[in-house]
Amino acid sequence: MSERAGAVTFKGAPMTLVGDEVPVGSAAPDFTATATDMSARKLSDYKGKTVVLCSVPSLDTPVCDTQTRTFNEEAAKLGDDVVVLTVSLDLPFAQNRWCGAAGVENIETLSDYKGNHEYATQYGRMIKELELLARSVAVIDQNGILVHSQLVKEVAEEPDYATALEAAKAVVAPKS
Repeated sequence: MSERAGAVTFKGAPMTLVGDEVPVGSAAPDFTATATDMSARKLSDYKGKTVVLCSVPSLDTPVCDTQTRTFNEEAAKLGDDVVVLTVSLDLPFAQNRWCGAAGVENIETLSDYKGNHEYATQYGRMIKELELLARSVAVIDQNGILVHSQLVKEVAEEPDYATALEAAKAVVAPKS
């Protein structure tokens, strides 16, 4: 598996990401992660919908909390043709507790905690030195094509919400 030294920083320190970046315009790799009810969820379960796919190091940190709450608020405005998924390595039990305490109901949290870290390695988001996910936002259209991707270069900073949301709105299927 490839490694990308210095692909991101954490509080200014260069970090290595494991796996290759998925290029915009290519098919988004399918992956399986664990939902808060311990069921397996695949990206392909959402085919036919626009997917805003976020990754965060841990919901229990201030920036991850802000990012997830922001996308939760925006998800309510995006309609039924859009789903927002937030992936972390937090255990599903911790994600469930956090969502309940934060009142987050408009997005789904998924855990990539299992041994092969399918999401992390297929999207090149595993920070080797910290064994946490890098912060990112991707938008996948209804056909499974990656149309927007932002890897946040400094893990302790927030993503560009506006650009991601514009990308999602631009590819939502028009109603017939």
